[in-house]
Amino acid sequence: MMKNNLKLLLKELRILNKEKKVFITGASGGIGRAIVLAVSNAGYSVTAHYNKGKEQAESLQKEIHEKGGIIELIQFDVSDRNECREKLEKWQDENGAFWGVICNAGVSADDSFPGMSGEKWDSVLRTDLDSFYNVLHPLIMPICRKKKGRIITISSVSGITGNRGQVNYSAAKAGIIGATKALAIELASRSITVNCIAPGIIETDMIREAPLDKILPSIPMGRIGKPEEVAALAVFLLSEEASYITRQVISVNGGMV
Repeated sequence: MMKNNLKLLLKELRILNKEKKVFITGASGGIGRAIVLAVSNAGYSVTAHYNKGKEQAESLQKEIHEKGGIIELIQFDVSDRNECREKLEKWQDENGAFWGVICNAGVSADDSFPGMSGEKWDSVLRTDLDSFYNVLHPLIMPICRKKKGRIITISSVSGITGNRGQVNYSAAKAGIIGATKALAIELASRSITVNCIAPGIIETDMIREAPLDKILPSIPMGRIGKPEEVAALAVFLLSEEASYITRQVISVNGGMV
């Protein structure tokens, strides 16, 4: 009896969430893909962004359609301010405001700071930090008019502690934390929550060449995290149950400090 009631409750929740549109950037990457799947499984209507990963994005779209989920794809470069505004304003004119936005897109270009080129610095700051403005600015006012919504940014443990060889990445991810906290203050009176997730070492292509034998001792849980563990937190922060949580940076890092 209890099992049947739980199934019915989950079905009703999915029906309610289907009216809520969620925009997710960086959907073709490891964490982004997991977030898109989890948000879709929770019943939300998803608009998934990609830039160069067309094949991965289309495969993800097919998988969600086969499960009966609602997903649209949109392509642009988050570091291109004019393209972001043009594409997102056009989408909103045709579909209305989003309920939630998850800013996940990001890149890394590691090097020691003395040897770091200007191109490596600029590419990371423009993609990881400038995209906060480029993506959110065209979306904010329509969400504000609804006086309810969710904004989630993805930072990193590197933005909290700093990391050798990642001065550019740490700077960008720390900037995201500051911007998230400031925006949360501005939007709190409109019942719009703004929170940041700071993953630790997560099993994605980004850590493929990382020296895991040296990294694991710094993780109290002694293992690498899974993208699904980050995605589960994102789904919770979108929910009604998270309506009193804002201006927070929540780490998903196995106990790293």
